[in-house]
Amino acid sequence: MVRIFLAVAAVVWTPYGLYLMFSPGALEGIAGVTAAHAAATTELRAMYGGLQAAIGVLCIAALLRERYAPAVLAASAVLTGGLLTGRLIGVLSDAGALDGYNIGALIFEAVATASAALLARTAADARAH
Repeated sequence: MVRIFLAVAAVVWTPYGLYLMFSPGALEGIAGVTAAHAAATTELRAMYGGLQAAIGVLCIAALLRERYAPAVLAASAVLTGGLLTGRLIGVLSDAGALDGYNIGALIFEAVATASAALLARTAADARAH
């Protein structure tokens, strides 16, 4: 199950992050996010592109080196949990934020966070024995 999670996460995060790193303007159509200045476009490339691609690369590293799996799963749980927490605060604070994009993202982030946390515990227990 750990390998399946890591493979799916790698396939989801890496290409999406690379796509947004090189096409940050796509966020306008995907999530209604636009950049007003060049510095803002760079921020989108970094946060939506670089960070999300890096999550995928971590998952690839854990697929290639099984001993990394517990740490990568724990990091994944923390990172997606951070996204989930920020998004929950947003939809509770920002009128109109609970749209199709954010509903889908909330579901994805909740499942990814819970799965990564449970699998991190399983992987750590397996390595201990």
